[in-house]
Amino acid sequence: MMRKATINRKTNETDIQLMFGIDGEGMSTLRTDVPFLDHMLDLFAKHGQFELEVHAKGDIEIDYHHTVEDIAICLGQALREALGDKKGIKRYSNVFIPMDEALAQVALDISNRPHLEYRAEYPSSMVGTFPTELVHEFLWKLALEARITLHVIVHYGRNTHHMIEAIFKALGRALDEATTVDPRVKGIPSTKGLL
Repeated sequence: MMRKATINRKTNETDIQLMFGIDGEGMSTLRTDVPFLDHMLDLFAKHGQFELEVHAKGDIEIDYHHTVEDIAICLGQALREALGDKKGIKRYSNVFIPMDEALAQVALDISNRPHLEYRAEYPSSMVGTFPTELVHEFLWKLALEARITLHVIVHYGRNTHHMIEAIFKALGRALDEATTVDPRVKGIPSTKGLL
């Protein structure tokens, strides 16, 4: 069974079509009109071995906020739908990624309990035209809609681009590990019997 989902979201601020496949080959097609986000999503898909297509139009003449937020909402919903009943998955992961001088850690639990812990302090508030505050917004909406517990820590770094890049690579690899079906896991990976 292919674990994938397509989400369409149209508001007065954005129009988004997103397809996400868990069991892919790291391929992405991205047209969001937010170049730095395209770059980060490409890294996320490549390092997670996902299949990802995003076509987004938003009110970027105001700023990137609505577009980034709504893409994260769609990605979270697609991840949750693609996971289905979650039987047999590993559920947890903890990944460290170095990116030159920066080191990021992503630990997560596909828990059905949305939560974000985010510890990152960047040397600059912008990467090109992209406000770094939107990284938190993206991760929070992703965790909320996917209903995952997500901890993101940037331990250190001097280059803001490298620090954020390490986050998205670690996020891809952590989700890849947590969504992997382990033949040793019988049914739902919880003593409750439900996630």
